[in-house]
Amino acid sequence: MDHRPDEVPVPSHPFRWFPEFLELSRRRLRPQARLLGLSLVVGVIAGVGAIVFFAACQVVAHYALGLVAGYHPHTPGGEPPFLSETDDTLRPWLLLIVPTLGGILSGLLVFTLAPEAEGHGTDAAIAAYHYHQGRIRPRVPLVKLVASAVTLGTGGSGGREGPIAQIGAGFGSFLGGLLRLRPAERRVLMAAGMGAGVAAIFRAPLAGALFAAEVLYRSPDLESEVIIPAGLASVIAYCTFGLAFGWQPLFSLPSELLNALTFNDPRRLVPYLLLALFLAVLAMLYTRTFYGLTHLFRRLPLWPHAKPAIGAFLSGLVALVLYFALGGERSVLAVLSFGYGILQDAMTASPAAQGSLFLALVLLQSPWGRL
Repeated sequence: MDHRPDEVPVPSHPFRWFPEFLELSRRRLRPQARLLGLSLVVGVIAGVGAIVFFAACQVVAHYALGLVAGYHPHTPGGEPPFLSETDDTLRPWLLLIVPTLGGILSGLLVFTLAPEAEGHGTDAAIAAYHYHQGRIRPRVPLVKLVASAVTLGTGGSGGREGPIAQIGAGFGSFLGGLLRLRPAERRVLMAAGMGAGVAAIFRAPLAGALFAAEVLYRSPDLESEVIIPAGLASVIAYCTFGLAFGWQPLFSLPSELLNALTFNDPRRLVPYLLLALFLAVLAMLYTRTFYGLTHLFRRLPLWPHAKPAIGAFLSGLVALVLYFALGGERSVLAVLSFGYGILQDAMTASPAAQGSLFLALVLLQSPWGRL
């Protein structure tokens, strides 16, 4: 199109884009504003739940394992002992009795009040997301909190990630039900709570957000609509937990190791690749062993309330066999309870001194306590 010489284009106003930006933001964010705001509330609730769960585990472990059995599990560098340790003499045979009693109490709590709190917790949260429109009974996170603290605190072999994921998911579902949200919104809050709990207890907000988005599927797919709410909830939960227990990373690394981890040579990608392949095989072996034992236990013609006690007893038996077979080596007792302390020891001790022992513990880490 031809222009006459006297027709000069009029430049647009330099701030003309701003009203358009506000209008576009209003149209896109307004439908999500309530959900994003509620994600912040879920983060606070999940953070408080993580504080209570962490404190409960520490208190039970201090009295049940420490004062009764004389065993004080090592703690990671970012988690100093919640209560002062005592100098009680280790009484190894009580490591059979204490976990068993904890399993009996945990089984009575779970199968009497909330059977869906059985197991490590993540599977139940995933099932609620896909098959129950994000509904989790309000009593479930409370029962899971108490039962998991009793199980882990008395020496049941397991971790905190599964229980806190179900606890956080239960809080998110409760808030969605309380406000009568649509099923799609309730599912998002449930997933956000799941990630927020993990972010708080492990002091890793980014990992919590990604965990909430990817753990829902068996394939590498992500639940994209969960990422932003889960990210907000994870950051708030991490801040809430940090206000109570500090901001240190879960594991502390010596300066020489931090310097060694600085990536300055592409050739390092080769051993990293080999390590990833080995861990993938190890993960497949572990998950198949875990679910195989779970299926076996469910088929046993026993009162379900007693099955956690059997698993806890077997955990203690594994610990005692390793302890006496290795001449009273206390570090092998890390197969009981969380086991995070042995990870800290492996990071700070000499690889030559700890490598074979650590590998043995990884391969023998008992899934009984999670059954």
